[in-house]
Amino acid sequence: MALTTTELRAQAQAASAHLPGLILSAERLAAMVAPGAHGLRRAGPGEDFWQYRPATHGDTARSIDWRRSARSDSQFVRDREAQTAQAVVLWASGGQGMTYSGAQDRPSKRARAQLLTLALAMVLLRGGERVGLLGQPARSGRVQAERLAEGLINAVPAKGDEDAPSPKALRPNQRLVILSDFLTDPAWLEALLTRASGLGVRGVLMQVLDPDEESFPYSGAVLFRSLSGAVRHDSRDAAGLRDAYQARLAERRDWLRAQAESAGWHFGHHTTDRAPALALSWLYQVLEG
Repeated sequence: MALTTTELRAQAQAASAHLPGLILSAERLAAMVAPGAHGLRRAGPGEDFWQYRPATHGDTARSIDWRRSARSDSQFVRDREAQTAQAVVLWASGGQGMTYSGAQDRPSKRARAQLLTLALAMVLLRGGERVGLLGQPARSGRVQAERLAEGLINAVPAKGDEDAPSPKALRPNQRLVILSDFLTDPAWLEALLTRASGLGVRGVLMQVLDPDEESFPYSGAVLFRSLSGAVRHDSRDAAGLRDAYQARLAERRDWLRAQAESAGWHFGHHTTDRAPALALSWLYQVLEG
């Protein structure tokens, strides 16, 4: 049955109810980081010095560096490094496990990943970059931030705990930022990084966890289950699982770091009880680096 105009409007308003809050929070967070521009390592209309080269036919007297030319019998031009917007694409996991929060005063992992994604996009857009969600066009400008916010809020969550970006969505020479808890089977990552290397795609992996997933503060009889309900484990002595769990988490993190480094990527991790500005600054710095 087709929706009435009133029903469609009501659904649209409900879907967009979180947009103003997300945009405002992301703008405040983005204001803490100063944007920059990426160099292309070729001559062009940038600001940073690249090289001196002998003057050629067509160079104007204004372009001659007379101080450098005075030290020789030739005339030299001071080239600057071209700077341009790079396409940066972002992906935040929509797996059911990302909706977890261990306390009412902490955001869910999904909410924190969305905030970091949008705030990073805003910083990059202020620096003149072209930014988009993976699989969507990367654009520049203020309006793009609103498009990204809508895309993040209206993204359809995965039906289960598993969620992974599609390697087919990659395009040559992009920069890709992936935010996930990486707690489900990470086998998809090897295929994605292999394709990324072939396309000249570089990027960042950031693991976002709730602090309870780091410390494992449980004891006594505890029923553990995934948010989708697909995985369940009834323990009579949860504290007895702590050492094995934390060792397994450390192994997963070491594996993620090794995968990232072998592909020329960066790996970092963040917990939702820490200031998001710390994670945002790190993300921006490694992209700039």
